[in-house]
Amino acid sequence: MKDNGRTPTARGSSVQQDWRAWLSEEKTLVYRKNVQHLESLFNMFSVALNEAIEIRQCGCLAKALPTIRMTADLCKFLIGPLVGMLRALREHAKHYGIVPNAAPLDAANYRGQRGQRCARMSGLLNRVLFSQRIQFLQKVSTIEELVEDLGKDFRSVAADLADGLSTDPEHAWAELDAVQYDLNTCLCETLVLYKSFMVVLPAAQLQAFQRTVREQWETPGSVLPVPQPAPRPGRAAICSGGAFAAK
Repeated sequence: MKDNGRTPTARGSSVQQDWRAWLSEEKTLVYRKNVQHLESLFNMFSVALNEAIEIRQCGCLAKALPTIRMTADLCKFLIGPLVGMLRALREHAKHYGIVPNAAPLDAANYRGQRGQRCARMSGLLNRVLFSQRIQFLQKVSTIEELVEDLGKDFRSVAADLADGLSTDPEHAWAELDAVQYDLNTCLCETLVLYKSFMVVLPAAQLQAFQRTVREQWETPGSVLPVPQPAPRPGRAAICSGGAFAAK
């Protein structure tokens, strides 16, 4: 007889179906709490970047530079928990053998070359990895690595701008905007993966999974010590299951 705590529930026929699927009240509370935490961190990061861009466009570059320096810190506070969530999904799926749905990354959802390259490689691997479980783990690992790299890129470019070391400021500002866009895509992909994961997660494993998430988030730099500003239109996290789930 199988251990009920390790027996996954039936998954949907597609990622899109998972996105629309009903979750139990207990799962819904956990899911929403974690999603709201990640979205709030992203919104703070995006609001600060949007403010810096607007100040620069108004011709006040000197005032924009301190704000762009702050966005580097906010980016760091976002990257830690986002990577932590991806690691928690990967570790739990590997340990308990659960098999969520996963759709290939789409290069059209990324602006930067790094994101597009990772998405194309993910698509190629998806064609040769016939195991649904391996496809899920591979996608989680790909996004995890991409998020870390994008975070490093953003902080490096932002620091050079703030310190007056950028050799091509115009390109640097455009790069920051593109990285923000791609981090939004990674966040949305993570939330879609998370929902598919929750659909198949046995109720008996919910507390164990949440402990893993907390362990990943209880690291230096994961707790943001500043209040959340109100999101502004156009820069807040925009995630749609229709855009990122399987069509």
